[in-house]
Amino acid sequence: MPPRLLLLPRGGLLPPLRRRSPALSPLLRRTPTNKPPGYLFLSPVRAFSRYSGMAAGSPEQQLRSVVVRETVELTEKEEQIFGRLLDVVRHFGLGTQLRVAGGWVRDKLLGKDSADIDIALDNMTGQNFCEKVNEYLELMGEEQKGIGVIQCNPDQSKHLETARMLIFDIWIDFVNLRSETYAENSRIPTMEVGTAKEDAYRRDLTINSLFFNINNNSVEDLTGRAARFNFTLAEDLKEAASDERVKSELGSKISRERIGHEIDLMMSDKHPVRAMCDIRDLRLFYVVFSFPENSNPPVFDKCDWQCVSRIEAAWNLAYSIGSSVFSSGSDPKLQDEQRRLYLYSELFVPLRNMFYFDKRSKRQVPVSSYIIKHSLKLKGSDAETVVNIHAASEKFAELVLLLESRVDVRTLKEKLEDEYLEIPTDSVKRVCAGLILREIKDFWRVALLVSILSYPEAENAANILNKQDELHWRKEKYIRVERAITDIDLDGVWKLKPVLDGKSIMGVMQVKSGGPLIGKWQQRALKWQLAHPNGTMDDCIEWMKQSQSKRQKLESST
Repeated sequence: MPPRLLLLPRGGLLPPLRRRSPALSPLLRRTPTNKPPGYLFLSPVRAFSRYSGMAAGSPEQQLRSVVVRETVELTEKEEQIFGRLLDVVRHFGLGTQLRVAGGWVRDKLLGKDSADIDIALDNMTGQNFCEKVNEYLELMGEEQKGIGVIQCNPDQSKHLETARMLIFDIWIDFVNLRSETYAENSRIPTMEVGTAKEDAYRRDLTINSLFFNINNNSVEDLTGRAARFNFTLAEDLKEAASDERVKSELGSKISRERIGHEIDLMMSDKHPVRAMCDIRDLRLFYVVFSFPENSNPPVFDKCDWQCVSRIEAAWNLAYSIGSSVFSSGSDPKLQDEQRRLYLYSELFVPLRNMFYFDKRSKRQVPVSSYIIKHSLKLKGSDAETVVNIHAASEKFAELVLLLESRVDVRTLKEKLEDEYLEIPTDSVKRVCAGLILREIKDFWRVALLVSILSYPEAENAANILNKQDELHWRKEKYIRVERAITDIDLDGVWKLKPVLDGKSIMGVMQVKSGGPLIGKWQQRALKWQLAHPNGTMDDCIEWMKQSQSKRQKLESST
């Protein structure tokens, strides 16, 4: 039986989208050839942008050099995917021209990998083509794949359906080439199946009008306009984007899932600060990041400016420190995830003391959590991590003072101890830091960065003369604290296996069931373990027995 066809409304649940980079196009020029008009052959051309990224090796405010590749170089996986699709076309004699559209073409010409492959078809619907792919898979004795379809939804400006399916473990979107016409009294287009040239001319930005023709392995510039695309928004486009009607349409016609996906792409690219500045300057901040009603306290004046200023400062600090900020062994995906959530955390730092009453859970919820989960429709774990980073950064403020020996250790010692547990004075730093790090885990460097940026001392320090000096001051402070944490061997402390589990503690205490009492002893045992990193299970059991014996003697004497 073939896989079930899933009919999905616009904004419905689809398989997870792969990340791709938002459009940042270099200048393109034509190279004279004997090929037919409409084909774009690219020679390496160097262009310059006012913006850059940490990975590019220069601050965002400096120039960055971009080289356009001469041809599209396919990965082994892409060759496998495109070969399979051409096999389907040839086997059934479909005569279909397969064109990859938009961002994938741009990224490949810039020498970047992209897993976001959108394929435009010239003579059939995406759903029909996907069904042909499954028919071919069945003939080859291979497993057929499920097909997801986003149906037409004119209310959200979705006029033709899109089909999606897995091809060699990569999600591919299939859609018709489209043309659009506007009635004299309407800004909403009528969409129809069109030619490749008509589809190219209808696209919003010239860089998105480029196609990669899979059938003949060439890049097509059917409009001849891509050569004019630059890095800045045209003034008329800025004016249109700032129009109140446009903002209203954005809020009502574009699904929250789509908005969140695009913001996530911006945050994952090399130029997140510029993207957030553009959203703010176009007065779209409160449309994109919609706030809950009746937040407490209410949204304050210049909130958008404070949020964007915060992410800019965060970007500059992280860049000045270098890639070690997001070091997590050799896992690049985790590093990218840390960087992305660091930027979200910093963007929403000005909101971290704002809450709203959630009627469903009947409790106060952070506004930042609302924006991530409801405005952007991102994962609940993203919202939880950002809230945890904010909370941990406040704890880090105290920890920074402790590690720099600028806080009374005796006060912290009293907070950590109780009648059963005494912590050596020279172990207080390690215990306190270890407890915080176990809460935040891999994101502890991110929380430390947030804390350092919130640190007020630099603002009034006599030796701080300008922003560059302040940036250097905060960088050095971060490095000192990070080194202090690694020197006491706490990087990875969240992976530390408890020396005594609940069952062992129940055995020492000679009780048959758990409960709050066992939980308290587990926390005490963890503190003891952090204070005695070389202690064994037998040492811990002996401490438990002695501490209980002392307590019993004290109680009997009183």
